[in-house]
Amino acid sequence: MNRPRKYHEKALLQCTICVLLLSLSPVVCRPQPAELLQGITYGGEKTIPEDSSLSPKTGIARWSAGSFPILPWDWPENMSDLSRSHKSGLHSIAECNFNVAGFVKPEALSTCERLGLAAIVVGRRKREWSKVSDKEIDLTVRTMVEKSGGSKAVIGYYITDEPGASEFPALAKVVKAVKKYAPGKIAYINLFPNFAKSGAEGKSQLETNSYTEYLERFVREVRPQIISYDNYMVQLSQDLKDNTKAAKYYTNLLEVRRVALKYDLPFWNTVSSNQIRPFTPIPSPANLRFQAYTTLAAGGRGIAWYTYYAKNYGYAPIDKSNNRTLTWRYLQEVNRQVAILGPKMNNLNSVGIYFTSPPPTKELPVLPGKLVRRIRTNAPMMIGEFKHDDGTNYIMVVNLSLRESAKFALDTIRPYNQIYVISAEDGKPDPLDNESGYWLVAGQGALIVLL
Repeated sequence: MNRPRKYHEKALLQCTICVLLLSLSPVVCRPQPAELLQGITYGGEKTIPEDSSLSPKTGIARWSAGSFPILPWDWPENMSDLSRSHKSGLHSIAECNFNVAGFVKPEALSTCERLGLAAIVVGRRKREWSKVSDKEIDLTVRTMVEKSGGSKAVIGYYITDEPGASEFPALAKVVKAVKKYAPGKIAYINLFPNFAKSGAEGKSQLETNSYTEYLERFVREVRPQIISYDNYMVQLSQDLKDNTKAAKYYTNLLEVRRVALKYDLPFWNTVSSNQIRPFTPIPSPANLRFQAYTTLAAGGRGIAWYTYYAKNYGYAPIDKSNNRTLTWRYLQEVNRQVAILGPKMNNLNSVGIYFTSPPPTKELPVLPGKLVRRIRTNAPMMIGEFKHDDGTNYIMVVNLSLRESAKFALDTIRPYNQIYVISAEDGKPDPLDNESGYWLVAGQGALIVLL
């Protein structure tokens, strides 16, 4: 059959986009734990103090193809339940489309391996490292690594949560010990959000004069492999109704992104998957999607959900009777979408973040960006701009409304031959009809490639 020239041009474009996508990461299978830490390098700026005792590969600048850590920020009350219970243990975590088991004891690592889950090994949850001698730090880390038995599931070791700046000198020694005994593994430290109290040492949470100082000192003094932080302001702002509180979610995300880019470090965002306080909204498909897609649009390299088990929280994925809840089902679907798009986006370089006007708070940058001039829509939108190493441009558009679906159309800085949406269902490209517009449900995002 003879085909018109226009048909062949369209086929060529579709072939081109398929080749581009194949150069990104596969999404059919859960990545093996080792893939989450391949090809690590420390990119940091010259302003980071030199340390001749550190090898050139002391941190993680870019995750390998096929990787985007998705983890429950949690551990069960009874660690033995992880391997024993299919309903609420490691099997349920795998079924919920996590690829990292969260924080587990060494005895659970064999089950993680069987399920294809990576893991962060936890010893004691609470440890005051600043009160531990250098010798004890070295011995503690070495013992923790040895107890892991060389398991292929291990991608890192849990160190601490929300440290003040006075703890940074001791944490630097812990990180150095992890790099010594487990090269290429993460010394996992999770930081405070930007609404934690600043002030003098011993009299505040951050123990610095500002959040920016807190982040900068953490990177310079501790020399971490990643920046991980938590922020639960989506629910604490009553699903973004309180503009002042909601602003702290956005400004935290952008400030962590800025510091991460400055020092060539990946960042992970820890967000809420429960009713974080009795007076806040419960997890919904919209607010879960929103937290995931805004993280992706900002160039985040991993996402953690706090918490998986109910404990003292309501509406968690697993309730107090160890039953799966509707939140579990909502989260399973959001994780599935992140597992499709996240690995592809980890092959892209974040080059800009913009918002439609008016932005959620005046501190945020508005369009035009480097790639997008304007978005025609009736809802607030967030736009992440990205560039592949081969020069191909990508954007992610997120509907910031938690209540309404919205349609948008793009006005780009320069014309493109074709625009495709990367399906969150199967990772394949679908042509975007920019004239008619593209719909996003509340909190949803779309990854778009410009050719």
